Amino acid sequence: MTALSRRQQNRIERERRVLDAALKVFAEAGYSGTTMDAVAIESGLSKPTLYQYFESKEALFSAMLHGERDQMLEFFQHPSGKGMVADLHGFAWDYADAVLRPDLLSLARLIIGEVQRFPEIGRAYQQSGPDRLLSGIMDYLSGRRAAGELDFDDAELAAQDLWGLILSAPRTQALYMPDAPPSRAEIARYVNNGLRVFLKAYSTRPKDDLATLEALISAQPLKRALQQVEP
Repeated sequence: MTALSRRQQNRIERERRVLDAALKVFAEAGYSGTTMDAVAIESGLSKPTLYQYFESKEALFSAMLHGERDQMLEFFQHPSGKGMVADLHGFAWDYADAVLRPDLLSLARLIIGEVQRFPEIGRAYQQSGPDRLLSGIMDYLSGRRAAGELDFDDAELAAQDLWGLILSAPRTQALYMPDAPPSRAEIARYVNNGLRVFLKAYSTRPKDDLATLEALISAQPLKRALQQVEP
């Protein structure tokens, strides 16, 4: 793999800075209230420099959503090598940690509030966000079916089941009750149960896969404790 030049690294770092700034501005001001001037100020770049990276607010919005969804799909696009259950468990927590972030919840609320007046925002959000994530999940699950690890007729329904089982309820609570976000223990309750139900329904070796899942669940508190004491 060819190493990136310093110029390429700088461009990637600037793009990341712009996308982080864009998420903050969109989440606070909404789509209609966000301007390229505001994103430029938040990112510490000049407006002409910002336009060198993104030609419009629409392009910036789409790129921002693509970046967030790509991060959630990391376990599926680059499997851990530890097996399907570990990949599903890792994805579930990456997904939970991402979509329950206050800034992404704020963005989702603002899009819901504006979609009646600006339906194109809803379409852009759906296509760049949920649809893209769903497609990635479907690809992974179809690969596991081809390998004989899962059994289902409809990849989209299987992906929707996985998605809905692991986090639908706590995310809905977090969206509409921002003053009462679910605790880590509550999230774990839904994530772990959702994975259990999914494996019982779709795994070709449910007993073995459920045992693997329980081992991962048991090891998770220890892992978090070790991370907390690391310097």
